[in-house]
Amino acid sequence: MAKFPPDDPVNALVPHTLKQPMEGSGKGQLARRSFMVKDLFAIKGRKVSCGNPDWYAAASPAKETAPAIRRLLDAGATLTGITICDEFFYSVLGSNVHYGTPVNTKALRHVTGGSSCGSAAAAAAGMCDFALGSDTGGSVRVPAAFCGLYGLRPTHGRIDIEGVTPMAPSYDTVGFLANDAKLFREVGRVLLNGARVDAPLQRLIIAQDMVSRSEASIDEDIWRVLHRIDRALPVPEHMDVVGEEFDTWRNAFRFNQGFELQSTLMPFALAHANGLSPAIRERFEIAARVTPDEAKTGREIRAEVRKRLHGLATPGTMIVMPTTPTLPPERDIPDGASTVEFRAMTLGSTCLAGHAGLPQISIPAGLAAGCPVGLSFIGWEGGDEALLDLTVKLEPLLGEGRS
Repeated sequence: MAKFPPDDPVNALVPHTLKQPMEGSGKGQLARRSFMVKDLFAIKGRKVSCGNPDWYAAASPAKETAPAIRRLLDAGATLTGITICDEFFYSVLGSNVHYGTPVNTKALRHVTGGSSCGSAAAAAAGMCDFALGSDTGGSVRVPAAFCGLYGLRPTHGRIDIEGVTPMAPSYDTVGFLANDAKLFREVGRVLLNGARVDAPLQRLIIAQDMVSRSEASIDEDIWRVLHRIDRALPVPEHMDVVGEEFDTWRNAFRFNQGFELQSTLMPFALAHANGLSPAIRERFEIAARVTPDEAKTGREIRAEVRKRLHGLATPGTMIVMPTTPTLPPERDIPDGASTVEFRAMTLGSTCLAGHAGLPQISIPAGLAAGCPVGLSFIGWEGGDEALLDLTVKLEPLLGEGRS
């Protein structure tokens, strides 16, 4: 048997990680593959911390293992570790004052992104073949972009979220990360359930406004990559998808997430506020002030966003844009006031698929200023498999852009 716990050169694992692997069935499409999971998935007989030691101390061992993990085990994969996440999943930076900041092997001076930071660090470092995370406001897509990985936020509800600690349930999804496109697709085939909508890709919309909002180096890289892969895609249309409503859509996400938090993590977090990092405590305090009227406004805006994006992303149509508008911040930046603009810009991009409940993949799209860049495709409702197939089709064309 291989050494356990496995070596952890990138600080990806929580102190309470597995001491022995959870062996899969040994047969199936994921046989001989290993995976790790973010520290919010229920594992029978074990506790989760959600990135916070007080939560871990108060938690009870799970009575059952989360269905998403069981599906992977049944498909032959072996679970080998539990990974660090941002405290209560409430950051897109990828740091944790209690357990440390995982290392981004693709950009050593920079963060992994979060909140599925440990899962991304482990996958990028080759500690496992793939990793599970969750994505509410970008927690799989952002670290996928920053670590040069494939990452999926599925159509809302298409991957079973039972046994996963809730944050904002109407936005919460289970996502996953991998280095290899074919494996990425295979994991999706195991995990995806529910209504599947197949259609050939016939129309591609470039979200011109989202590209132009990005840092110049990302803007340049995105156009370069789109040119490299254009022969595998329909002739694109250029369109402003969000336009002047960027801040409005982002603020609606903030209202909705904050209001839902009041019924999930917030009671515990504020009752143990002295144990929170200052930045996370401040976010919970701000979320506590979201009023029912603000939440109503947020839901109304969300309904408008959903209508608009579903009207664009009909079966056979995808929207393409940078996964994140900024490069990953440097590791020594504190998670606080200095990251406000980064957080606002990032959530303004990631909230689109979240509001609409649509699937979104991030694919590795080369380097800008020495950091990985992610290119995203938002698909139609139930079109997750088409996105996964697209990653396999595009991987050979990305060529040297991944190095």
